[in-house]
Amino acid sequence: MTRPPLELVCPAGTPAALRVAVDTDADAVYVGFRDETNARNFPGLNFSRAELEKGIAYAHGRGSKVFVAINTLPRAGDPGPWRRAVDDAVALGADALILADIGLLAYAADMHPATRRHLSVQASASNAEAIRFYRDAFGIARVVLPRVLTVEDIARLIVETDVETEIFAFGGMCVMAEGRCTLSSYATGLSPNNCGVCSPASHVRFERVDDGLAVHLGAFTLDLVADDSAAGYPTLCKGRFVAHGAAGYLFEEPTSLNALALLPRLAAAGVTALKIEGRQRGRAYVAEVVAAFREAVDALARGEASPPRALEKIAEGRRGTAGAYEKGWR
Repeated sequence: MTRPPLELVCPAGTPAALRVAVDTDADAVYVGFRDETNARNFPGLNFSRAELEKGIAYAHGRGSKVFVAINTLPRAGDPGPWRRAVDDAVALGADALILADIGLLAYAADMHPATRRHLSVQASASNAEAIRFYRDAFGIARVVLPRVLTVEDIARLIVETDVETEIFAFGGMCVMAEGRCTLSSYATGLSPNNCGVCSPASHVRFERVDDGLAVHLGAFTLDLVADDSAAGYPTLCKGRFVAHGAAGYLFEEPTSLNALALLPRLAAAGVTALKIEGRQRGRAYVAEVVAAFREAVDALARGEASPPRALEKIAEGRRGTAGAYEKGWR
């Protein structure tokens, strides 16, 4: 059976990044409003309503789609901002809504049944029973899978659920508990799942010390980086801590997922779309990563091998990993 080419879904944290992604031939871009309704609620990022209207027109005029992430969890008793985000995204012409909250999924299905609904990775649906529930209850057309599955796991889910799958192909890793992580909340009092801010910039501080650069989040020191080493953005899950007298990364090392070498296997498994992480990254990052994956996806569609691309210099920690896609443990 001939499968359609992999769809390339690219990050757009700003109007400028959207234009770069579209001009580099992204099939789709994903964006968020400039408020707590999306999971990248950082100063200087995201879109006003007017900016998104222009961005959608720009993307559609060049053959790209726009997905709007409304993927944090509404405050109890106050769903208004999230419902308005759904209504406004649809009115502005969004091609799909990326949602996680059950109540918001129900609202979107009832009020805007003709607009595609994608299940955000924030819903953390990683088994067939969960995906079928969202499919049957809310008519989701696609699930963005958490980064906990092997390629073989993904292939089985596709057969068992008959739902489009979007998988992360490049970018920052997580502690593999998307939508469930509360680590940052302990240090800052602001929840990634409700406020959309993991390690908010207002709580981040870098301090020059004798041994290099001390990295702080709130009242916690997360790392001490030597002058000749790269300092990653401080998150608790990627901090170094002293345990049993030795300092090390207790949760996860700072490294970026890179699935370029796995594209033939992912396509054969039936994956629909590749998601590049990085709405908080700049235009140069977007241009380089999108170009590399565009070249690889197009080569795969032609039945050709893709030339190797070195992306380590823009990867977190300047290292890449295949993550759980090739894990050997259970």
